[in-house]
Amino acid sequence: MVLNFIKTSYANVKNALTKTGSLFGNKLRFLFQKPIDDSTLDILEEILYEADLGAEYARELTEKIRLKLKNDPSATTNALIDEIRQEILNNLKKIQMTELTIETTSETPHVILIIGVNGNGKTTSIAKLAHLYHNAGKKVILGAADTFRAAATEQLETWAHRLKIDIVKGNPKSDPASVVFDTVSAGVSRKADIILIDTAGRLHTKIPLMQELEKIKRSCKKTIPSAPHETLLVLDATTGQNAVDQAQTFHKFTPITGLILTKLDGTAKGGAAIAIQRKLGIPIKYIGIGEGIEDLQPFDPEAFVTTLLE
Repeated sequence: MVLNFIKTSYANVKNALTKTGSLFGNKLRFLFQKPIDDSTLDILEEILYEADLGAEYARELTEKIRLKLKNDPSATTNALIDEIRQEILNNLKKIQMTELTIETTSETPHVILIIGVNGNGKTTSIAKLAHLYHNAGKKVILGAADTFRAAATEQLETWAHRLKIDIVKGNPKSDPASVVFDTVSAGVSRKADIILIDTAGRLHTKIPLMQELEKIKRSCKKTIPSAPHETLLVLDATTGQNAVDQAQTFHKFTPITGLILTKLDGTAKGGAAIAIQRKLGIPIKYIGIGEGIEDLQPFDPEAFVTTLLE
């Protein structure tokens, strides 16, 4: 089945990306109003790099503009910016789903494993995702499998009570895989539609902890052989290349089906979203644009790129 959500709010995304949009778009417009020569194109490459698009992609986009000007020397500022917009959007759409939906199998409950390092906003992202599903009329169960950090369980439990959603938890320091097994079993018996499982915010450089994710996945499969149906990695947009490194390491141990990119409202480098998705080849499913429970939005490439270049 497919669970449809309201289209991403353009106004919300625009507000979140004010820092990036105002800097990036204005710099491009100012630059393109000048006579464009090799020196100007060098500055363009620098602007693209400073927007956190990455060195390689900055060079590629600059070459696209060089070719555009070769074929159309009188190209206007708007035409040049539109060329950049289309190039970025085409790249995003190669990976990104074109419709703003969450795809689920016909099998229920649908199990979603949420992974990521401490400090990336993982637990709050789970609460916001639960809120989206709950508002869509789905029965949701949360699994508090981050048993190594007592505050994580307490935080998730607080959200569960606030949202009036069931939660399964274990004792502090208990085996996370056993909590996952209990959560999936409870989801089946209670006829849940969605199971969201929190995991310990493990450092991606700690191999034994990463291997534990494999054990957690095996626990899911004991009750539902096809589970987990999705594995979403929460990344902090402000960390740039480190976010890419984290994702690549996680992906080795547990294939990631999508990304949740947080803290886009707190950085002047919203272009990191483009660089991360392009580098990893994994779709961004959601972006975090604030601290409120409503501030998790399905990622809309068109709204994102339009806002970025305004």
